[in-house]
Amino acid sequence: MKLLVLALNSFCSFSCLFVQSRRLLSSVSANQFKWNSTTSVIITNPTLVIMESCSTMSQLRQIQAHMTRTGLITHTFPVSRVLAFCALADGGDMRYAHVLFNQIEKPNTYMWNTMIRGYCKAKVPSYAFSFFSRMVGEHVEMDCRSFVFALKSCERLETVAEGESVHCMVRKMGFEAELLVRNGLIHFYADRGCLKLARELFDESSLKDVVTWTSMIDGYAAQNYSEEAMNLFKLMLSSGIEPNEVTFIALLSACSQEGYLSMGKSIHEFLEKKNNNRSLSLDNALLDMYVKCNCLTAATELFDKMESRDVFSWTSMVNGYAKCGDLESARKFFDQTPEKNVVTWNALIAGYSQNNKPMKAVKLFHEMIEAGMIPVEHTLVSVLSACGQLSFLNLGQWIHKYFINSRRINLTVTLANAFIDMYAKCGCIDAASEIFNAMAKRDLVSWNSIIAAYATNGRAKEALNLFDQMIYLGFKPDDITFVSLLTACSHGGLVSAGREYFESMEGNYGIGPKREHYACMIDLLGRTGLLEEAYNLITNMPMEPCEAAWGAILNACKMHGNVELAKLSAGNVLSLDPKDSGIYVLWASICAKERNWSDVKMARSLMREKGVKKIPGRSLVETGDGFVEFLVADESHPRSGEIYKVLDEIYFLTKLEDYKCECDPPIVSLQCWDDS
Repeated sequence: MKLLVLALNSFCSFSCLFVQSRRLLSSVSANQFKWNSTTSVIITNPTLVIMESCSTMSQLRQIQAHMTRTGLITHTFPVSRVLAFCALADGGDMRYAHVLFNQIEKPNTYMWNTMIRGYCKAKVPSYAFSFFSRMVGEHVEMDCRSFVFALKSCERLETVAEGESVHCMVRKMGFEAELLVRNGLIHFYADRGCLKLARELFDESSLKDVVTWTSMIDGYAAQNYSEEAMNLFKLMLSSGIEPNEVTFIALLSACSQEGYLSMGKSIHEFLEKKNNNRSLSLDNALLDMYVKCNCLTAATELFDKMESRDVFSWTSMVNGYAKCGDLESARKFFDQTPEKNVVTWNALIAGYSQNNKPMKAVKLFHEMIEAGMIPVEHTLVSVLSACGQLSFLNLGQWIHKYFINSRRINLTVTLANAFIDMYAKCGCIDAASEIFNAMAKRDLVSWNSIIAAYATNGRAKEALNLFDQMIYLGFKPDDITFVSLLTACSHGGLVSAGREYFESMEGNYGIGPKREHYACMIDLLGRTGLLEEAYNLITNMPMEPCEAAWGAILNACKMHGNVELAKLSAGNVLSLDPKDSGIYVLWASICAKERNWSDVKMARSLMREKGVKKIPGRSLVETGDGFVEFLVADESHPRSGEIYKVLDEIYFLTKLEDYKCECDPPIVSLQCWDDS
């Protein structure tokens, strides 16, 4: 009785669905539904026609109940359509498909292929490959699609071995000559970076279609072999094969990587002449190419002409203007973006951080969190860089605790490097060292970051020891490594070691010294009083000295009281950057210290003539609810009276500490200060 009621309920539900579906089919073609897999069978059965318009598992179950009641489900084609919906539809259920498959007595090749394809779509490649393995083990008859879907699953697995085993079966069963299978193999090997194997299969193919050529071109482009991608495209055209949209997207990606603007423009002109309606994906690829080739005028023109745009289109414009330093335009596009994703936020945060606007980067990060967006690795790397620039230790520590310690985001090598840099710039060398020592895997940037951390924090010997460890472990230094080493020697006064490293750059490691290295060496010599040697080095540089090199001489002149050389150095620095107020002030300070008042007057007169104003010193203080900026002698803060009183007391305490070092027992205890 219960079964009868259930059957009647299912039939009634099905009847309602039948009426709704008939109405739907009158206005919408059945082949528009995303789940509908290719079939050469003309469907005439009313129940199966209705199922082609099915969109939810609830509807599918009602149809299946009707098919079970009428016995239709026992036939191969109807049950294969039910299985296809469950496995392939956006509203399907892969677990339901698996249960259904297990109940089919003798599933045919199409059903096996559907399961492999369904698990690929569900991003469970191990299950997809296991079904292929079962086909092999149970001697199920295979077709070309069996191998293609199996190779698709192998693209998502960790190793290449599974794909190679499929290739072996292709050869064993004589499918290697099939174009569809050969294209699948080329795509698999190209996708996994095995370009040599992919090219061998490509060259062996007597028959090639647009998919064959595009798979190989896309493989080269994805692995940054842009030149090979371009050359293959030229061969494709000479072979008379018409490129498709995917071909052009791959080519534009290659142009973006290498900055081939002229080639990218040629592709754009070719597409314009064809006068076909371009898809949004192709327009976005063109937009990305112009942005990455720093041709923002063309990118903006294309953007304005695009009939439809998505978040990628808007983000490309934000990213382009942010990278070229036009942060005002980047912010304008950002604010106009209808729907932002995490990449959109990242683009502007990175733009602010990389263009010396760290406070704006931090502020935007707070806005991003408040908007409910979840940051990713790239977000945190940019924000940590901003924290380092501002010495915002509290925010950096919060990011470490909230995102890393709580395992919300994995600590990758790149992110660990960013933390090392942030902690070092905030003066927390021990925290930077702790992260470095805990890293299971390190790259050259990791070593450079920790060496720089010790160097800038005045711990020269530790920096040099780390360099020795780095060389011992087989890492090859680069020019950045030697900037850090020479900085360490400069801060530590290690002249002989500095000379040795400077001379070994080209001789031992094939790295020609750049302006930065000369500036570090000049700073080292100048700090230790070797002004004549420093001057000889700067005048014999193989390239024009930079501001940092002349600035190092000028700073050394202040330390050692050389007015004449200071005057010469100041002139050279100001010729490079006449708007730097700090140089005028430093020059005047050196002259004033030696009572050379005429030169003091000259420095001040030059400032007035060039309209240069001294930039006031400023400090940022991090509070519980944000940051407060203070200028020199600033009284604008409502509690400035209390602030200066505390500063006076701190100053008084430091004087007492100096005195305490010379007296026994101590004059003042910390307890007395706490009570006051």
